[in-house]
Amino acid sequence: MLTLTENATLVIKSITGVEGAPEGAGVRISQENPADPALAVTTTEAPRPGDQVVEEAGARVFLEQNAANALDDKILDAAVDDKGGVEFLLVPQPGAGQQNGAAPTS
Repeated sequence: MLTLTENATLVIKSITGVEGAPEGAGVRISQENPADPALAVTTTEAPRPGDQVVEEAGARVFLEQNAANALDDKILDAAVDDKGGVEFLLVPQPGAGQQNGAAPTS
């Protein structure tokens, strides 16, 4: 399941916790076509039916089914640039892609 870094948690809470935002708002990640790696990130009031919900320290991420499958072994990180723009980054979870507990070779 997708996990969030502390930075991602703080950024998501800051963009979904603005004054007037509904309780339970979050960031929704969707993928229109499983064959296309492009992901869309939007803020939303609530998950849609079928969305997987990831919640960590008050930050809520709603994953559309295709996105949930694509991000199952990823970590979501985030940063804010000098102009206040948010950038999300996905990295593999430690040990992701290793079968049967195989250790990495060096």
